[in-house]
Amino acid sequence: MLLHHRFIETAKKKADKIAFIDCNTGKEISYSRALIGSLILSNRFKKFRDGFLGIMLPTSAGAGLSIIASLMAGKVPVMINYSTGAEQNALYAKRKCDFHTIVTSKKLLEKIGCPKLDGMIFLEDIMDSVGKIEKIKAAAFSKMPASVIKARCARATEDDDAVILFTSGSEKDPKAVELTHKNIYTNIEAFSQVIELSERDRMLATLPYFHVFGLTVTLWAPLYHGMTIIAYANPLDFRKVCEIIKQHRPTMMVGTPSFLWGYLRKSEPGDFQSIRIAVTGADKCPEPLREEFLKKHGLQLLEGYGTTETAPVISVNTPDANRPGSVGRVIPGVEVRIEDYETGQTCPPGKVGRILVRGPNVMKGYLDDLEETSMRIRHGWYDTGDMGYLDEDGFLWHAGRLKRFVKIGGEMVSLVRVEDVLQRLLPEDTDCCVVEVPDPKKGARIIAAVTRKIDEKSILKEMARELPNIALPKQFVVIEDLPKMGSGKVDFRRVTEMVHEMT
Repeated sequence: MLLHHRFIETAKKKADKIAFIDCNTGKEISYSRALIGSLILSNRFKKFRDGFLGIMLPTSAGAGLSIIASLMAGKVPVMINYSTGAEQNALYAKRKCDFHTIVTSKKLLEKIGCPKLDGMIFLEDIMDSVGKIEKIKAAAFSKMPASVIKARCARATEDDDAVILFTSGSEKDPKAVELTHKNIYTNIEAFSQVIELSERDRMLATLPYFHVFGLTVTLWAPLYHGMTIIAYANPLDFRKVCEIIKQHRPTMMVGTPSFLWGYLRKSEPGDFQSIRIAVTGADKCPEPLREEFLKKHGLQLLEGYGTTETAPVISVNTPDANRPGSVGRVIPGVEVRIEDYETGQTCPPGKVGRILVRGPNVMKGYLDDLEETSMRIRHGWYDTGDMGYLDEDGFLWHAGRLKRFVKIGGEMVSLVRVEDVLQRLLPEDTDCCVVEVPDPKKGARIIAAVTRKIDEKSILKEMARELPNIALPKQFVVIEDLPKMGSGKVDFRRVTEMVHEMT
């Protein structure tokens, strides 16, 4: 199955249903109008010479239609992160994937202070230049049977690339991940079974489409099922997002913990009455966030786990099978193996090891990087680079990135575990990030970055009740605004650099 073919079928069946409520523009777009818009854009995109097409647009109906249209035109959308270093990311993407054209927006460039680069074209200009005859032709063609419309699209197979996404680069330079149509649609089918998604749902879409969580879960999954997408481009506008939820009544809400903290603080009891499922991912869900959501809104946050390379969902808690603290059971069709870090043997339940994944959702590979691909996919198993364990009941527990484990005095210490303990003890509205710095005697020492000054002595005393002495931070530094990635995840590489500079 091809993703754009599924969209065409859905649009034909649900022509009058609202596909997008674009809260950036205040416009509502039906599935029939969405099909016409994508056909118009597709005809324009076919004229570009490259097989790749850069997309640098905020979460909106226009971004969604541009992604659909690129596939209809036989182009692979290359999603560009505009939230951190847009100019640098755009140039990097063009070099990595060897393409010329980037579809973007004048308003976006103005807002983020990014200059117009060679090859950039503006979506506003494209839409303003569409004439009456072009619209009539697209509208007439949209009335043809789905089979005819699909036949006019560029030829592709389910094993062809559906998107190029870049890894976060929180630890080193981003890698270009090739996800196929099959990777994405099989992932949607699998997590839809356990979460029980249907056309009756309404999806809140605030995550950026350059992040796999936003692209698969809040764009392609709703289009696959024929839902209404309630789109808003700024997930950091917490009060506005709460107003949107109250007004447009989505049933599904997904987000990273940092965004959900913001919605929690700016919302009032009753604002989230329409939400039946709220899923958090991309970062570990702090227990206080889970508790406060339940207390204020009667809403149980369901934690899931995934990676860019797995399209993304690997496991998720569900209303009927929820074990707080875990990242849920592995979704149907996907296998997880926990491998002993030293011996390579499969770990028994309860023992922490490398998390390996096998299934149809695992990426084709890293674009033009056979060495890195072969290092991460071995004998059909994708090495996530994460550590964790499976319990006796099949729930997966995430222990952090392997690179966020540090060896001190011969012992492996999880920085994520240290963060979890510290976060519970910090005053409200105080965040933390724990990093390592070199130590000539013990190899490394732990330093905690916090967003405001705290009573270090009493905090350390409480931490010592749960952690061994080697896992206690040796120093605290104050970084009032922890740097974040576009997805809301803490930028560990940048925090580590800042701590090194400060210490």
